Amino acid sequence: MKGSADLEEVPILRYWELDLLRGVAVTMMIGFHALYDLDYFSGPGLVDVHSGIWRTFALATASIFLLLVGISLTISSARARIRGEESFARHIRRGGVIFSWGVVITVSTILLLEEGYILFGVLHLIGASIILSPPFERRPLRALLGGSAAVSAGIFLRQLSVETPWLLWIGLTPSGFYSLDYFPLLPWFGVVLLGISLGGFLYPDGERRFNLPDLSFRTPARELTILGRNSLAIYLLHQPVLIISMKILGVIDLAGRITLNIA
Repeated sequence: MKGSADLEEVPILRYWELDLLRGVAVTMMIGFHALYDLDYFSGPGLVDVHSGIWRTFALATASIFLLLVGISLTISSARARIRGEESFARHIRRGGVIFSWGVVITVSTILLLEEGYILFGVLHLIGASIILSPPFERRPLRALLGGSAAVSAGIFLRQLSVETPWLLWIGLTPSGFYSLDYFPLLPWFGVVLLGISLGGFLYPDGERRFNLPDLSFRTPARELTILGRNSLAIYLLHQPVLIISMKILGVIDLAGRITLNIA
């Protein structure tokens, strides 16, 4: 897993528990990416982030982020309906903004990296998921069934390969395909749908169904909720900060990995 983020418009009332969980996921992401950078820039052998416990850790981090994307979509859409602002154009606009950030990252990695550049990463996925989500947002059972089917289909597609890169977005990859951050619609849109379903059950009409004491002012919950509220900015900035810091400390070597590919 290479990064994850959750860009949602700020609702009138934020639920601290969701920001807390998002902050936990941000912390997990930063920790994993520090190890990933060590592996990528210093060569294999120091730590294996592609299998075993770290692979499981990465999948768990991504799943938390994307479940929260789905839950937040349910809440924000419910509140938009109450305000009379809900429309498909709103989803296209919001999803398009996030997808555009994904395109910026794609162009940046093509220009800077020798290999592994990002073609359909987590921001592409979140942007596309927002645009595709309206048929599921008010129907938790449909979202549950659709999410389960999408996850199952994605697991099946991992066993297949094609000769064209034009199906990367759906989950079909050419033989030998490699990317630092790859989140195709199948299975990952399915995780977003499962989050939409969960949000429909736990936050119907955008309101919390259960009672929960406010612990957001206590340490470490306070710090984690701050991270969760700024997850997009942290996602966009944390990798350059990590890489520059590791370079200054002399723990990674950028030679042969960072290049300026401008003809």
